[in-house]
This record gives sequence, C-alpha cells and structure tokens, in this order.
Amino acid sequence: MSGKKLLSLLPGFSMDEVMTGTHEFLPGAGPPGTLPFEFRVRWGTSDMGEFLDPRGKNFMVNDMEGTVTVGGLCEDVRCSGTLELRYFKDQKIRYAFEFSVDGATYRFVGEKVNILPWNLATSHTTCFGTLTDGTGQLLSRSLTFFRLRTAPAFLASFRLAS
Repeated sequence: MSGKKLLSLLPGFSMDEVMTGTHEFLPGAGPPGTLPFEFRVRWGTSDMGEFLDPRGKNFMVNDMEGTVTVGGLCEDVRCSGTLELRYFKDQKIRYAFEFSVDGATYRFVGEKVNILPWNLATSHTTCFGTLTDGTGQLLSRSLTFFRLRTAPAFLASFRLAS
C-alpha cells in the first residue's frame, strides 16, 4: 500500500478559530474610521493523504467555513474558503474566503507572515488582511488577532473527522 493511501486512512480533523480586530475602508469605499472586523471559522481536512502530500495541490490546505463581521458592511454573514498552512513555501498562513451581502460578492485574504521558530507568539497571532469586491477592487485593509485568551477554546475545539 502506498504512503498516500495509508495517510488517507487516517481521520481528518477540524478546529474552530476566532480572529478579531479592526479595519478601515479606503476613501469612498465605506464609512470612515476604524471599524470592527471579526471572523469565526471552522477549518480542517477530511483527506489526510491530500493534506500531507507535498506533491499535491492540497498540501497543507484546509477547507474553511464560518461567519464574518465587517463593520460598516455586514454582521455574522456566512463565509467559506480555505486556510493554507504555507510554512514551507513562504512562511505564511493564508486565510482566503468569500461572502455575499445584498447580492454582492466580497473576498477576504488575510496572512500571518514571517513565521519562524523564534517568533511564533507574534507571527501566529497577527493577521494582515484585505477586502475586495467581486471585481477585485480593494475596499478595506484589516488587522486581526488570534487572542491568546481564546487558546483554550481553540485547542478544545479539535475534532477528528471521518
């Protein structure tokens, strides 16, 4: 039996994560000022073979779904996308998801950057993000954080998936 087939026999997993912070619309793209930004997502994989295969396109890629609140735009709206653990590629974690408000589609891409062994407490807690509309036009920039006080709930949310 191949290594990938053996890994596929392993159960997948999921975890719940909350990132909170603020964002600011670009001039003319929304209300002025610093506004709240939060996403609550569940991410994980059901196929450990694909997840752990460094030759595949889904290496260290998790499915993600949850809700997003963007001050001045929406509150607790469903979102879905991916979370990529890009440790070996470019020392990043990338959150990418889409959501719709009043028939318009939006896309968020946030990154935790500079992930190195000696700065994990900072690099794993700070996420720099951008919000674009359906045409790709930049609307907002955000700064969100994984709050260390939420670490116990995050760890307790770990679930094996079939």
